[in-house]
Amino acid sequence: MKIGHVRKIYPGANSSGGFFSFYDQVIEPDCTRILVIKGGPGVGKSSLMKSIGSVMLEKGLDIEHHCCSSDNESIDGVVIPAIGVALLDGTAPHVVDPKNPGVVDEIIHLGDHWNETKLVSSKAEVIRCNRQVGRFFAIAYSRLREAKVAHDEWESYITESMNWPAVNKVAQEIEELLFDGVIANYQQEPKVRHLFANAITPGGLVNYVPTLLDGYNHSYVINGNPGTGKSTILARILEKTKALGLDCEVFHCPFDPKKIDLILIKKLKSALIADSELLQLDLSKSTPYQCTFNLNDLIKRKNLELWAPDVASAKERFWNVLNEAIKAIGKAKSCHDELENYYIPHMDFNAINARRDRIRERILEYAKEQKVL
Repeated sequence: MKIGHVRKIYPGANSSGGFFSFYDQVIEPDCTRILVIKGGPGVGKSSLMKSIGSVMLEKGLDIEHHCCSSDNESIDGVVIPAIGVALLDGTAPHVVDPKNPGVVDEIIHLGDHWNETKLVSSKAEVIRCNRQVGRFFAIAYSRLREAKVAHDEWESYITESMNWPAVNKVAQEIEELLFDGVIANYQQEPKVRHLFANAITPGGLVNYVPTLLDGYNHSYVINGNPGTGKSTILARILEKTKALGLDCEVFHCPFDPKKIDLILIKKLKSALIADSELLQLDLSKSTPYQCTFNLNDLIKRKNLELWAPDVASAKERFWNVLNEAIKAIGKAKSCHDELENYYIPHMDFNAINARRDRIRERILEYAKEQKVL
C-alpha cells in the first residue's frame, strides 16, 4: 500500500504585528468533523494528533501537519482532507471556539485525565512560568516591530531605485505564461485559502515549501531584494487568479502577513513563489519545470549606490534585531518546556492513550463511510 503524503503548513505566525492567526482557514467549517483538543501544556495534545496522523498515512491517506511556530517539535493540528476531518489544538494563543457544536465541532478535554490535587501543589511555579512565557513573547514581538522599521527602511531605498515599467513587464510575462489557454469559470466563487508556509521559530527561520509542491509541475520563482516588487507581482496574479474563477492557496509572509510568499493553483499544477531573505529556498528537486525571474536585474544601480551605507546599516539592524527576537522566542519555549514538566508527572497517559485509540477508530469509520478506505 502506498504511504500518504504529509504537507507541512503553519496556521499561525510570530509576526512584526504580534501573533497572527489563519486558524479559521485550516478546514472548511462545514466539514465532516473538527475535534478541538483542550488541556494544559504537556498533556499530550501534539502527540495524540501526530499518532492519529501517522495511522492515516499508513492507510494511504494524505494529511496536513499544521505546525507550531513557537515549538519546532509540536504541531497545532492535523487535517485529513479526503474525509474532511481536523484535529486542532484549542489552547492559547490559538483559542478555538466551536462554530457548529455537536454537528461538526467537538471539544476533547485532556484535562479530564490530570490529577488536579497533585497539580495544584505546583501552582506558584506554573503561574511564574506562564508569566515568563508572556514576558518573553512580549520582548520577541517588540524586537520584531523594531525589525520591521529597519526592514521598511531597507526596502524603501530599493523601491525608489526600481525600474517599475520593467517590473510590470515581468508581471505581464508571468501572467501570459501562467494563464495561457485558461478558460474563465464564472459559475461559482473561487475558494481561496490563506496560511503560512514558513515561520519565525525558536529554531530560527523554517520553511516547508518543498512539502507543498508535490503534484505541481510548474513553478515560477521571483527572486529579488526587499522592495523589488516580488509580493506586489504575486498580489496582482492572485487577483487575476480569482477573476478567472480558479481556486488557490495563498501563503503569506510570517514577518509581514500583508505580503504574499507563495500561491498554489492546483488546477494549473502551478506554483508562484516570491523567494526572499526570509525563505532562502532550495527548489532544485521540487518541480520538473522552473522559470526564474530576478528582479535585482531591474534595480537602477547608480541610484541605489548613493545610499549604500544606509542600505547596509538598515540591513544589519534588521538581521540583528530579528535574531534577538528569535532568541526571545527560544527563551519562551524553554519556559514552556519547564511548564510542561509540572503537568507531565500528574497525567494519566494510559487513559489518554485509550481516548486516542477511540478517536482514531471514529476517524477510520468516517473514512469507511465515505468509501475512502
